[in-house]
Amino acid sequence: MMSTSDFGEELKKLGFTLFTGVPCSFLKSLINYAINECEYVAAANEGDAVAIAAGAYVGGRKPVVLMQNSGLTNAVSPLTSLNYPFRIPTLGFVSLRGEPGIPDEPQHQLMGPITTKMLDLMQVEWQYLSDDLEEARRQLAEADRHIANHRTFFFVVKRGTLGPQDLGPQSSFVRVNQLKKKSSGKNQMPARREALSVINALKDRHTVQLATTGVTGRELYEVEDSSNNFYMVGSMGCVSSFGLGLSLAQTGKDVIVIDGDGSLLMRMGSLATNGYYNPSNMLHILLDNNAHDSTGGQSTVSHNVDFIEIAASCGYTKALHVHNLDELAAAMTEWKKTKGLTFLYMKISKSSSADLGRPRIKPYEVKERLQRFLNIPTTGK
Repeated sequence: MMSTSDFGEELKKLGFTLFTGVPCSFLKSLINYAINECEYVAAANEGDAVAIAAGAYVGGRKPVVLMQNSGLTNAVSPLTSLNYPFRIPTLGFVSLRGEPGIPDEPQHQLMGPITTKMLDLMQVEWQYLSDDLEEARRQLAEADRHIANHRTFFFVVKRGTLGPQDLGPQSSFVRVNQLKKKSSGKNQMPARREALSVINALKDRHTVQLATTGVTGRELYEVEDSSNNFYMVGSMGCVSSFGLGLSLAQTGKDVIVIDGDGSLLMRMGSLATNGYYNPSNMLHILLDNNAHDSTGGQSTVSHNVDFIEIAASCGYTKALHVHNLDELAAAMTEWKKTKGLTFLYMKISKSSSADLGRPRIKPYEVKERLQRFLNIPTTGK
């Protein structure tokens, strides 16, 4: 059994000081260390944790993701469709519940034998974490080299690998919404492109724009391709978690998250995490057309959801319904002056160009270009 505090210090020496994840009993000592000694973001689920880490990495941090192997299934989407195409590396620790030959709960019976097979299928480099500190130090150095070359690396952690680590006093905050404005008039229902044009026209050299997967990113690209834009592909529902990680890493930038109803519905737990960590430099805009536009216009259930009430209840400082393009511009202009985690909700029409193209720049080039905009080194292969 290895001293968790000694191992944690080795992580810190390599620059890994931001941790995010979902607890597991096998990893509780490392999670306790991270809470006590580093910066820890408690994610609603493992996929969100991977996205938070991805945003933090793009913003210049070296994050660590912690999860139980049952949660590895939840992380598959961002690991394969965000980290892989954008070449965003993550250092991960996944527990091995259900290890063959060791009695465990029935829900781990299948996941235990297939954990490392899943990592192999996702082309994620991995090793079993040693319980010897000297060997673990060597393993960390190897993992760090993979991270430097934009390759994700996971440690698979067996029962009893990490020694006990007490959890110190924890600070808890209650984030209270300060301003909530629900619908009070007729919605203009502009086209998405019109809303994106207004959003884009208000950006400056301190602004980063993150567009959710599907039509939103493609239309923002056509409105104006810019080095401070990030066009999410795949990893549906992860854009605001990515924005949270980036906001925490780049506190001097305005991070504008442009979301869609289908996307947000897929990972609504992210609202609670965003609200709790409450980055004042993040503006979350939801353009809601009650449809999955990029897949044929199938209806979502967003017409049955009060997003303003939910965002306010989750601790967003402001949650506002904007009815038209003028109100959208006014709310954004006010936010740039006052800041505070803000949620803007706008109804838009079901429409997009029949000949809508796709970005002619590869995802990893988008990431590298954004990192240059942020003055983050992009060395590696």
